[in-house]
Amino acid sequence: MNKKEIAEIRKQFKPENAVISQICGCYVDAEKEKKLTFRQAFLSLSEEEVFKYCDIFKRTLSGTFGKNLWNMEFPLEQEAAGGTQEFLLRLRNSGLEDEELLTEFYDKVITSYIYPENYLILLIDATYDIPGRASDNLEMFDASDSVYHFLLCSICPVDLSKGGLCYNPVTNAIEERVRDWVVGVPVKGFLFPAMADRETDIHSAVYFSKKPEELQEEMIEVVLGCPLPMSAAGQRETFNTLLSDTLGDTCGYDVVKNIHEELNGMLDEHDMTEDPEPLMLEKQDIRRLMEQSGAPEESLETFEENFDAVSGEQQTLLAANIANPKKFSIQTPDVVVTVNPERADLVETRMIDGKQCLLITVDDHIEVNGVNVRTLPLQELEG
Repeated sequence: MNKKEIAEIRKQFKPENAVISQICGCYVDAEKEKKLTFRQAFLSLSEEEVFKYCDIFKRTLSGTFGKNLWNMEFPLEQEAAGGTQEFLLRLRNSGLEDEELLTEFYDKVITSYIYPENYLILLIDATYDIPGRASDNLEMFDASDSVYHFLLCSICPVDLSKGGLCYNPVTNAIEERVRDWVVGVPVKGFLFPAMADRETDIHSAVYFSKKPEELQEEMIEVVLGCPLPMSAAGQRETFNTLLSDTLGDTCGYDVVKNIHEELNGMLDEHDMTEDPEPLMLEKQDIRRLMEQSGAPEESLETFEENFDAVSGEQQTLLAANIANPKKFSIQTPDVVVTVNPERADLVETRMIDGKQCLLITVDDHIEVNGVNVRTLPLQELEG
Protein backbone atom coordinates (compact mmCIF):
# COMPACT_ATOMS: atom_id res chain seq x y z
CA MET A 1 0.00 0.00 0.00
CA ASN A 2 1.03 3.60 -0.38
CA LYS A 3 0.20 6.76 1.54
CA LYS A 4 -2.74 7.66 -0.71
CA GLU A 5 -4.40 4.28 -0.18
CA ILE A 6 -3.78 4.49 3.57
CA ALA A 7 -5.32 7.98 3.60
CA GLU A 8 -8.35 6.65 1.70
CA ILE A 9 -8.95 3.98 4.35
CA ARG A 10 -8.42 6.40 7.22
CA LYS A 11 -11.12 8.67 5.79
CA GLN A 12 -13.64 5.86 6.18
CA PHE A 13 -13.37 5.89 9.96
CA LYS A 14 -16.27 8.27 10.46
CA PRO A 15 -19.66 7.48 12.03
CA GLU A 16 -21.52 8.55 8.90
CA ASN A 17 -19.59 6.12 6.67
CA ALA A 18 -20.69 3.03 8.63
CA VAL A 19 -17.95 0.78 7.21
CA ILE A 20 -17.36 -0.97 10.55
CA SER A 21 -19.79 -3.77 11.35
CA GLN A 22 -18.29 -5.49 14.40
CA ILE A 23 -15.89 -4.46 17.15
CA CYS A 24 -14.25 -6.96 19.47
CA GLY A 25 -11.89 -6.42 22.35
CA CYS A 26 -9.78 -8.16 24.97
CA TYR A 27 -8.49 -6.34 28.05
CA VAL A 28 -5.25 -7.87 29.35
CA ASP A 29 -3.55 -7.14 32.67
CA ALA A 30 0.16 -7.04 33.50
CA GLU A 31 0.14 -10.77 34.30
CA LYS A 32 -1.14 -11.54 30.77
CA GLU A 33 -4.54 -12.53 32.14
CA LYS A 34 -7.70 -11.72 30.18
CA LYS A 35 -9.81 -9.46 32.38
CA LEU A 36 -12.53 -8.76 29.82
CA THR A 37 -13.57 -9.77 26.30
CA PHE A 38 -16.43 -8.25 24.34
CA ARG A 39 -18.03 -8.26 20.89
CA GLN A 40 -20.81 -6.00 19.65
CA ALA A 41 -22.20 -4.20 16.63
CA PHE A 42 -20.20 -1.04 16.15
CA LEU A 43 -23.17 1.21 15.40
CA SER A 44 -24.85 0.14 18.66
CA LEU A 45 -22.24 2.16 20.52
CA SER A 46 -22.95 5.69 21.70
CA GLU A 47 -21.91 8.57 19.46
CA GLU A 48 -19.11 9.57 21.83
CA GLU A 49 -17.73 6.01 21.90
CA VAL A 50 -17.86 5.78 18.11
CA PHE A 51 -15.85 8.99 17.75
CA LYS A 52 -13.22 7.86 20.27
CA TYR A 53 -12.84 4.42 18.66
CA CYS A 54 -12.56 5.97 15.20
CA ASP A 55 -9.73 8.16 16.47
CA ILE A 56 -7.88 5.03 17.65
CA PHE A 57 -8.34 3.33 14.26
CA LYS A 58 -7.09 6.39 12.37
CA ARG A 59 -4.01 6.53 14.55
CA THR A 60 -3.32 2.85 13.84
CA LEU A 61 -2.83 3.85 10.20
CA SER A 62 -0.76 6.95 10.85
CA GLY A 63 2.88 7.81 10.36
CA THR A 64 5.39 7.24 7.59
CA PHE A 65 6.08 4.11 5.58
CA GLY A 66 9.38 2.62 6.64
CA LYS A 67 9.21 4.30 10.05
CA ASN A 68 5.75 3.61 11.49
CA LEU A 69 4.08 1.61 8.72
CA TRP A 70 5.44 -1.40 6.84
CA ASN A 71 4.08 -3.38 3.92
CA MET A 72 4.41 -7.04 4.88
CA GLU A 73 4.24 -9.89 2.37
CA PHE A 74 3.24 -13.36 3.53
CA PRO A 75 5.62 -16.21 2.65
CA LEU A 76 3.94 -18.92 0.57
CA GLU A 77 4.01 -21.41 3.44
CA GLN A 78 1.91 -19.05 5.57
CA GLU A 79 -0.90 -19.24 3.00
CA ALA A 80 -1.21 -22.99 3.39
CA ALA A 81 -3.52 -24.63 5.94
CA GLY A 82 -2.38 -23.74 9.45
CA GLY A 83 -0.39 -20.70 8.28
CA THR A 84 -0.77 -17.20 9.68
CA GLN A 85 -2.28 -15.76 6.50
CA GLU A 86 -4.74 -18.64 6.21
CA PHE A 87 -5.78 -18.11 9.85
CA LEU A 88 -6.29 -14.36 9.39
CA LEU A 89 -8.30 -15.03 6.24
CA ARG A 90 -10.60 -17.38 8.14
CA LEU A 91 -10.92 -14.81 10.92
CA ARG A 92 -11.88 -12.11 8.42
CA ASN A 93 -14.31 -14.34 6.56
CA SER A 94 -16.03 -15.19 9.85
CA GLY A 95 -17.06 -11.56 10.29
CA LEU A 96 -15.65 -11.91 13.85
CA GLU A 97 -18.61 -14.13 14.73
CA ASP A 98 -16.53 -17.21 15.60
CA GLU A 99 -15.60 -17.10 19.30
CA GLU A 100 -13.04 -19.89 18.98
CA LEU A 101 -11.15 -18.00 16.27
CA LEU A 102 -11.28 -14.82 18.33
CA THR A 103 -9.93 -16.61 21.39
CA GLU A 104 -7.12 -18.12 19.33
CA PHE A 105 -6.28 -14.70 17.93
CA TYR A 106 -6.17 -13.09 21.38
CA ASP A 107 -3.95 -15.90 22.64
CA LYS A 108 -1.51 -15.38 19.75
CA VAL A 109 -1.18 -11.70 20.64
CA ILE A 110 -0.95 -12.23 24.40
CA THR A 111 1.77 -14.90 24.19
CA SER A 112 3.94 -12.88 21.78
CA TYR A 113 3.36 -9.21 22.65
CA ILE A 114 5.88 -7.91 25.18
CA TYR A 115 4.41 -5.22 27.41
CA PRO A 116 4.77 -5.02 31.21
CA GLU A 117 1.49 -3.21 31.94
CA ASN A 118 -2.22 -3.49 31.09
CA TYR A 119 -3.36 -3.16 27.47
CA LEU A 120 -6.41 -3.52 25.23
CA ILE A 121 -6.57 -5.53 22.01
CA LEU A 122 -9.16 -4.10 19.60
CA LEU A 123 -10.26 -5.84 16.41
CA ILE A 124 -12.78 -4.56 13.88
CA ASP A 125 -14.49 -6.06 10.86
CA ALA A 126 -15.11 -3.49 8.13
CA THR A 127 -16.30 -3.36 4.53
CA TYR A 128 -15.55 -0.52 2.15
CA ASP A 129 -17.22 -0.19 -1.25
CA ILE A 130 -14.37 1.25 -3.28
CA PRO A 131 -15.77 3.98 -5.57
CA GLY A 132 -15.02 3.70 -9.25
CA ARG A 133 -13.05 6.40 -11.04
CA ALA A 134 -14.09 8.31 -14.13
CA SER A 135 -11.73 9.03 -17.01
CA ASP A 136 -10.78 12.33 -15.32
CA ASN A 137 -9.77 10.34 -12.20
CA LEU A 138 -12.67 11.71 -10.14
CA GLU A 139 -14.43 9.25 -7.83
CA MET A 140 -17.89 8.02 -8.79
CA PHE A 141 -19.46 7.18 -5.43
CA ASP A 142 -22.52 5.60 -7.05
CA ALA A 143 -20.39 3.16 -9.04
CA SER A 144 -18.39 0.81 -6.84
CA ASP A 145 -15.66 -1.13 -8.63
CA SER A 146 -14.99 -3.62 -5.84
CA VAL A 147 -15.56 -4.35 -2.16
CA TYR A 148 -12.68 -4.21 0.30
CA HIS A 149 -13.38 -6.42 3.33
CA PHE A 150 -10.72 -6.02 6.02
CA LEU A 151 -9.70 -6.42 9.63
CA LEU A 152 -7.90 -3.77 11.65
CA CYS A 153 -6.18 -4.63 14.91
CA SER A 154 -5.13 -1.94 17.41
CA ILE A 155 -3.18 -2.55 20.61
CA CYS A 156 -3.53 0.26 23.16
CA PRO A 157 -1.91 0.68 26.58
CA VAL A 158 -4.29 1.08 29.50
CA ASP A 159 -2.84 3.26 32.26
CA LEU A 160 -4.12 4.50 35.58
CA SER A 161 -4.86 8.22 35.42
CA LYS A 162 -2.82 10.52 37.63
CA GLY A 163 -3.99 11.31 41.12
CA GLY A 164 -4.83 14.84 42.20
CA LEU A 165 -7.57 17.16 43.30
CA CYS A 166 -10.66 18.16 41.33
CA TYR A 167 -13.80 20.25 41.71
CA ASN A 168 -16.98 18.24 42.36
CA PRO A 169 -19.98 20.29 41.14
CA VAL A 170 -22.40 17.98 42.97
CA THR A 171 -20.91 18.63 46.41
CA ASN A 172 -19.50 22.04 45.43
CA ALA A 173 -16.17 21.09 46.91
CA ILE A 174 -12.55 20.39 46.04
CA GLU A 175 -12.00 16.67 46.45
CA GLU A 176 -9.58 13.90 45.61
CA ARG A 177 -9.96 12.93 41.98
CA VAL A 178 -11.07 9.40 41.23
CA ARG A 179 -8.32 7.53 39.38
CA ASP A 180 -9.52 5.60 36.30
CA TRP A 181 -7.97 3.11 33.92
CA VAL A 182 -7.62 5.06 30.68
CA VAL A 183 -7.17 3.58 27.19
CA GLY A 184 -4.31 5.32 25.42
CA VAL A 185 -3.44 5.79 21.76
CA PRO A 186 -2.41 2.64 19.84
CA VAL A 187 1.21 1.57 19.93
CA LYS A 188 0.95 -1.50 17.67
CA GLY A 189 -1.49 -2.80 15.09
CA PHE A 190 -2.02 -4.17 11.62
CA LEU A 191 -4.37 -4.04 8.65
CA PHE A 192 -5.31 -7.26 6.85
CA PRO A 193 -5.56 -7.75 3.98
CA ALA A 194 -3.75 -4.86 2.35
CA MET A 195 -5.08 -2.90 -0.59
CA ALA A 196 -3.05 -2.55 -3.79
CA ASP A 197 -4.14 -0.42 -6.74
CA ARG A 198 -7.50 -0.07 -4.94
CA GLU A 199 -8.02 -3.83 -4.97
CA THR A 200 -7.89 -6.36 -2.13
CA ASP A 201 -4.45 -7.96 -1.75
CA ILE A 202 -4.80 -11.04 0.48
CA HIS A 203 -1.08 -11.78 0.13
CA SER A 204 -0.04 -8.70 2.12
CA ALA A 205 -0.73 -6.81 5.33
CA VAL A 206 0.30 -3.45 6.76
CA TYR A 207 2.00 -3.37 10.16
CA PHE A 208 2.00 -0.34 12.49
CA SER A 209 4.37 0.58 15.31
CA LYS A 210 4.18 3.95 17.05
CA LYS A 211 7.85 3.68 18.03
CA PRO A 212 9.92 2.79 14.94
CA GLU A 213 12.64 1.04 16.94
CA GLU A 214 10.28 -1.23 18.89
CA LEU A 215 8.91 -3.52 16.20
CA GLN A 216 8.14 -6.51 18.46
CA GLU A 217 9.81 -9.24 16.39
CA GLU A 218 8.13 -12.13 18.21
CA MET A 219 4.63 -10.74 17.71
CA ILE A 220 5.24 -10.16 14.00
CA GLU A 221 6.43 -13.75 13.67
CA VAL A 222 3.54 -15.31 15.64
CA VAL A 223 0.62 -13.16 14.46
CA LEU A 224 1.66 -12.32 10.88
CA GLY A 225 4.42 -14.79 10.09
CA CYS A 226 6.13 -12.26 7.82
CA PRO A 227 9.87 -11.47 7.61
CA LEU A 228 10.86 -8.76 10.07
CA PRO A 229 11.40 -5.42 8.32
CA MET A 230 14.54 -3.45 8.99
CA SER A 231 13.83 -0.52 11.30
CA ALA A 232 14.58 3.10 10.38
CA ALA A 233 17.61 3.09 12.69
CA GLY A 234 18.73 -0.23 11.22
CA GLN A 235 18.60 1.15 7.68
CA ARG A 236 20.51 4.26 8.76
CA GLU A 237 23.18 2.14 10.46
CA THR A 238 23.40 -0.12 7.40
CA PHE A 239 23.95 2.87 5.13
CA ASN A 240 26.58 4.42 7.42
CA THR A 241 28.43 1.10 7.68
CA LEU A 242 28.32 0.75 3.90
CA LEU A 243 29.90 4.19 3.49
CA SER A 244 32.63 3.49 6.05
CA ASP A 245 33.49 0.02 4.70
CA THR A 246 33.48 1.11 1.05
CA LEU A 247 35.23 4.48 1.28
CA GLY A 248 37.71 3.55 4.00
CA ASP A 249 40.48 6.15 4.20
CA THR A 250 38.79 8.18 1.43
CA CYS A 251 35.68 8.75 3.59
CA GLY A 252 36.38 12.47 3.95
CA TYR A 253 34.20 15.30 5.17
CA ASP A 254 33.52 16.69 1.69
CA VAL A 255 32.34 13.35 0.30
CA VAL A 256 29.96 12.75 3.21
CA LYS A 257 28.68 16.33 3.00
CA ASN A 258 28.05 15.91 -0.72
CA ILE A 259 26.19 12.63 -0.14
CA HIS A 260 24.01 14.39 2.45
CA GLU A 261 23.20 17.21 0.03
CA GLU A 262 22.53 14.84 -2.88
CA LEU A 263 20.15 12.76 -0.74
CA ASN A 264 18.20 15.82 0.37
CA GLY A 265 18.01 16.99 -3.24
CA MET A 266 16.61 13.62 -4.31
CA LEU A 267 13.97 13.79 -1.55
CA ASP A 268 12.99 17.33 -2.58
CA GLU A 269 12.59 16.29 -6.22
CA HIS A 270 10.54 13.24 -5.21
CA ASP A 271 8.24 15.35 -3.02
CA MET A 272 7.62 17.72 -5.94
CA THR A 273 6.34 14.82 -8.06
CA GLU A 274 3.66 14.01 -5.44
CA ASP A 275 4.42 10.33 -5.95
CA PRO A 276 2.51 8.39 -3.25
CA GLU A 277 5.21 5.71 -3.20
CA PRO A 278 8.18 6.42 -0.88
CA LEU A 279 11.57 6.99 -2.48
CA MET A 280 13.45 3.69 -2.32
CA LEU A 281 17.13 3.33 -3.16
CA GLU A 282 18.40 0.11 -4.68
CA LYS A 283 22.00 -1.03 -4.89
CA GLN A 284 22.74 0.78 -8.16
CA ASP A 285 21.09 3.98 -6.89
CA ILE A 286 23.37 4.09 -3.85
CA ARG A 287 26.47 3.42 -5.95
CA ARG A 288 25.47 6.24 -8.31
CA LEU A 289 24.91 8.51 -5.31
CA MET A 290 28.42 7.86 -4.05
CA GLU A 291 29.92 8.40 -7.51
CA GLN A 292 28.14 11.74 -7.93
CA SER A 293 29.30 12.81 -4.47
CA GLY A 294 32.99 12.47 -5.30
CA ALA A 295 33.81 8.96 -4.05
CA PRO A 296 37.03 7.76 -5.76
CA GLU A 297 36.43 5.11 -8.40
CA GLU A 298 38.97 2.74 -6.85
CA SER A 299 37.14 2.77 -3.51
CA LEU A 300 33.92 1.64 -5.23
CA GLU A 301 35.50 -1.60 -6.44
CA THR A 302 34.35 -3.33 -3.23
CA PHE A 303 30.94 -1.61 -3.15
CA GLU A 304 28.83 -4.56 -4.30
CA GLU A 305 30.53 -6.98 -1.93
CA ASN A 306 30.12 -4.55 0.98
CA PHE A 307 26.48 -3.86 0.12
CA ASP A 308 25.55 -7.55 0.12
CA ALA A 309 27.44 -8.09 3.39
CA VAL A 310 25.78 -5.30 5.37
CA SER A 311 22.29 -5.25 3.85
CA GLY A 312 21.53 -8.98 3.90
CA GLU A 313 18.04 -9.56 2.51
CA GLN A 314 17.28 -5.83 2.69
CA GLN A 315 18.09 -4.96 -0.93
CA THR A 316 16.50 -1.50 -0.84
CA LEU A 317 16.76 1.38 1.63
CA LEU A 318 14.17 4.07 2.24
CA ALA A 319 15.75 7.43 1.37
CA ALA A 320 13.88 9.19 4.20
CA ASN A 321 15.47 6.79 6.71
CA ILE A 322 19.06 7.43 5.70
CA ALA A 323 18.81 11.17 5.08
CA ASN A 324 18.05 13.90 7.59
CA PRO A 325 16.93 17.10 5.85
CA LYS A 326 16.48 18.85 9.20
CA LYS A 327 19.88 18.18 10.74
CA PHE A 328 23.53 18.16 9.76
CA SER A 329 25.85 17.45 12.67
CA ILE A 330 29.59 17.00 13.10
CA GLN A 331 30.77 15.19 16.20
CA THR A 332 34.11 14.62 17.92
CA PRO A 333 34.63 13.00 21.34
CA ASP A 334 34.40 16.44 22.98
CA VAL A 335 32.58 18.72 20.53
CA VAL A 336 29.26 18.55 18.67
CA VAL A 337 28.54 21.08 15.91
CA THR A 338 25.02 21.29 14.47
CA VAL A 339 24.65 23.14 11.20
CA ASN A 340 21.67 24.25 9.14
CA PRO A 341 21.59 21.50 6.47
CA GLU A 342 21.27 24.13 3.76
CA ARG A 343 24.49 25.83 4.95
CA ALA A 344 26.79 22.85 5.36
CA ASP A 345 29.16 24.77 3.08
CA LEU A 346 30.02 27.02 6.06
CA VAL A 347 32.08 24.19 7.55
CA GLU A 348 35.29 22.81 6.10
CA THR A 349 38.23 20.74 7.29
CA ARG A 350 41.74 22.12 7.22
CA MET A 351 45.20 21.15 8.51
CA ILE A 352 46.53 23.87 10.83
CA ASP A 353 49.92 23.44 12.52
CA GLY A 354 49.81 19.76 11.67
CA LYS A 355 46.40 19.24 13.26
CA GLN A 356 43.13 18.47 11.51
CA CYS A 357 40.70 21.26 12.33
CA LEU A 358 37.16 22.29 11.58
CA LEU A 359 36.89 25.76 10.15
CA ILE A 360 33.52 27.46 10.54
CA THR A 361 32.73 30.62 8.64
CA VAL A 362 30.75 33.06 10.82
CA ASP A 363 29.32 36.54 10.38
CA ASP A 364 29.40 39.19 13.14
CA HIS A 365 26.88 37.31 15.31
CA ILE A 366 27.91 34.54 17.68
CA GLU A 367 25.91 33.35 20.66
CA VAL A 368 27.56 31.54 23.57
CA ASN A 369 25.23 29.98 26.17
CA GLY A 370 22.53 32.43 25.13
CA VAL A 371 24.85 35.47 25.25
CA ASN A 372 25.62 37.46 22.12
CA VAL A 373 29.38 37.91 21.78
CA ARG A 374 31.34 40.14 19.45
CA THR A 375 33.72 38.79 16.82
CA LEU A 376 37.02 40.68 16.89
CA PRO A 377 38.88 41.85 13.78
CA LEU A 378 42.14 39.97 13.17
CA GLN A 379 44.32 43.01 14.09
CA GLU A 380 42.64 43.30 17.49
CA LEU A 381 43.28 39.64 18.22
CA GLU A 382 46.95 40.01 17.21
CA GLY A 383 47.36 43.26 19.13
